[in-house]
Amino acid sequence: MESFLKDIINLLSYNSHNPLLFSSGFFLWWFVIIFFGYILLQNKQTIKLVYLTIISYYFFYKSGGIFFFILFISTFVDFFVGKLLNITEKKSLRRLYLFLTLLVNLGLLSYFKYTNFFINTINSVGGYSIKNLNIFLPIGISFYTFQTLSYTIDIYRRKLEPAKSFLDFAFFVSFFPQLIAGPIVRASVFLPQIRKPVNISKEDIGRAIFLITIGLFKKAVISDFISINFVDRVFDQPLLYSGVENLMALYGYAVQIYCDFSGYSDMAIGMALLMGFRLTLNFNAPYKSASITEFWRRWHISLSSWLRDYLYISLGGNRKGKIRTYINLFITMLLGGLWHGASWKFVIWGALHGLALAIEKFFSALFPFRKNNVFTRLISIFITFHFVCLCWIFFRADSYTTAFDMLNRIIFSFKPELALQVIMAYSSVVGLIFLGLVLHFLPEKLDKFAEKLVTKSPLLIKSLILVIVIWIVIQVKSAEVQPFIYFQF
Repeated sequence: MESFLKDIINLLSYNSHNPLLFSSGFFLWWFVIIFFGYILLQNKQTIKLVYLTIISYYFFYKSGGIFFFILFISTFVDFFVGKLLNITEKKSLRRLYLFLTLLVNLGLLSYFKYTNFFINTINSVGGYSIKNLNIFLPIGISFYTFQTLSYTIDIYRRKLEPAKSFLDFAFFVSFFPQLIAGPIVRASVFLPQIRKPVNISKEDIGRAIFLITIGLFKKAVISDFISINFVDRVFDQPLLYSGVENLMALYGYAVQIYCDFSGYSDMAIGMALLMGFRLTLNFNAPYKSASITEFWRRWHISLSSWLRDYLYISLGGNRKGKIRTYINLFITMLLGGLWHGASWKFVIWGALHGLALAIEKFFSALFPFRKNNVFTRLISIFITFHFVCLCWIFFRADSYTTAFDMLNRIIFSFKPELALQVIMAYSSVVGLIFLGLVLHFLPEKLDKFAEKLVTKSPLLIKSLILVIVIWIVIQVKSAEVQPFIYFQF
């Protein structure tokens, strides 16, 4: 009995080597239990919110340990600052309150995410030998920081009324499906849903199951398999592989990161929908984009729209002349790159995208893009996709040396005669990369048809599809569940 209790305690406690992830078997059983509890409480508004908030904080603890207190600090500060911003008319005081929330939120984010980055930069530039601090990056901090900041900034701009209660706001910030890796939900979208009666239609259930199933398949089957069995190996030591293999790894990573991140978003949106909450779309076939501008309208939509509304527009947007517009685009993406990670390689990645956006803005005024020209669009999609892949090298590589080694192998050691041999040697990986790209480039009508087919099917068929996908996941999964790429951003 004592041994059994210890096993239960260990199962329910945080384990840094086995965090709670959407794609883990434990989470699927955990969510089923939580969902049935939610169904029993769905008509009891306050109790339901207390229940889900506690569950969300437990999920955060099980995924990232005791750092849920950082989440609570942001929640506490922004709730009361939001109240003060709403009732205060004096401009100087309102600016002071806004500065306070920026100081607390960005201060916490900077300390945990960028302290050692700044130390390493100072050491490199000044020749110092300052030791790094032993700092653990709390999971989801980049996401919920932006989420709470959008709340206070919208109140400051008089575009939003504050949450009616601390419970409502705490639930909005901590809602577990999107807590770890988004979408970054706006308070204006989510808060009005909290106190509404739960109304989950059969179509909602069908769409939710479709999204959870497709998300699980993209993450646990396509992304994890090509990552473990090929992509990681090549990116770790690109010089050991031919130019063909390096290029294939680059295409593989483009598929991996899309399937990983969009897979999380699909599951988050699906689980929220099962509980009657509608989250915003976060991905819309981004590799179909014919320009970098279009890419950022389709990729991580909640982040790109946040950067546009709260950074780009705050810098002046396109209201201060063409030159300033180009500079604002560049700065926005530069800081967007830094948001992704505390490393100069992310800054380079953001700078490349910022430069591309500025160049596109300049030339689009001189040479308007003909959207109805199919050939021109196909060429533009091809160029855009390969530019994005080029940038992914700096995003994924462990160092500049690795990134340039990989580019060197692709450009100067490319041996096309090895292509067939490589495809045969890595047939399973190539097959999944190809499948990922085919599914991605399917016509939108066909994608909608598949969703509608699953949505309209009987519950037994939906359940059978989910069981089949889980069985496939079990067959291909590695010994350890692979964390999401954006798990600790």
